[in-house]
Amino acid sequence: MAAEIIKFLFVINPISGGKGKQNLEASIHEYFKPLNHQVEFFLMDGKNDAASLTHWVNSWKPDRVVAVGGDGTVSLVARNLFHTDIPVGIIPAGSANGLAKELDLKFSLTDALDVIVTGIIRKADVIRINNAHYCLHLSDIGLNAQLIKRFEERNIRGFIGYGAALLRTLWKKRRIRVSIETKNREIKREALMVVLANATKYGTGAIINPAGNMYDGLFEVVVVKKLAITELLKMMFKTRRFNPKNVEVFHTRSVTIETKHKVHFQVDGEYLGKTRKVQASIEAGRLNLILPKDTPVSS
Repeated sequence: MAAEIIKFLFVINPISGGKGKQNLEASIHEYFKPLNHQVEFFLMDGKNDAASLTHWVNSWKPDRVVAVGGDGTVSLVARNLFHTDIPVGIIPAGSANGLAKELDLKFSLTDALDVIVTGIIRKADVIRINNAHYCLHLSDIGLNAQLIKRFEERNIRGFIGYGAALLRTLWKKRRIRVSIETKNREIKREALMVVLANATKYGTGAIINPAGNMYDGLFEVVVVKKLAITELLKMMFKTRRFNPKNVEVFHTRSVTIETKHKVHFQVDGEYLGKTRKVQASIEAGRLNLILPKDTPVSS
């Protein structure tokens, strides 16, 4: 019996992670030479990428679509495939690659391509926000969203730019007054940030949601009231439990968050301006992901 021929569409962001000069196309072509599969490429240019990708998917009808870039590239690809059963693969090539780290994906190009070709497919949840945005990973209001804004304004990629923006943000941090309503509770808090977490950690590796599970039909609302040294250490060293006086975590399928004043807002690393209201709900199993064959079934 002849081996199955799979059609792969690679969506490449040439400037992700500052790697614009790396000839990814040639390397991917070389990998597929001995394989009986079909490969095509779509290079993002920042001009109508979403509409152009939709056209490619509808006309070429790939079996698998692979995002080559950072979280923004993955998010663009995923949004274009929500209405299909086409699975999404990821080749990490961004600055932080938060979702790739969350999924324990390989960062070597050859290893990542091995996963794309031979990996398993699992249905992951996504969070729908304000009926306009989809969060695959982490979204938040407050301190981290403000950090992302400053990082973008400095137009510096990598951890040097991130570090400078972090210091400035921490120096001028402000608390926000929030009202949080889920099906089972309604609370009011003063916080530095509120996170809608479908996953466990940021691209830096900091654990913000120890209970995160992208496949359980739930997400977590993480209220960071105080950035105590003890909690920062727990975030960095993967401790499973925060002090509720500093960080509160609620499991839910939907939430409405309102603030007294407009606050900074981001979804999966994309700064979206300021808002006073965030409504979010889980969409279970909405995204088909290609994962390593040894991914634990219970994860």
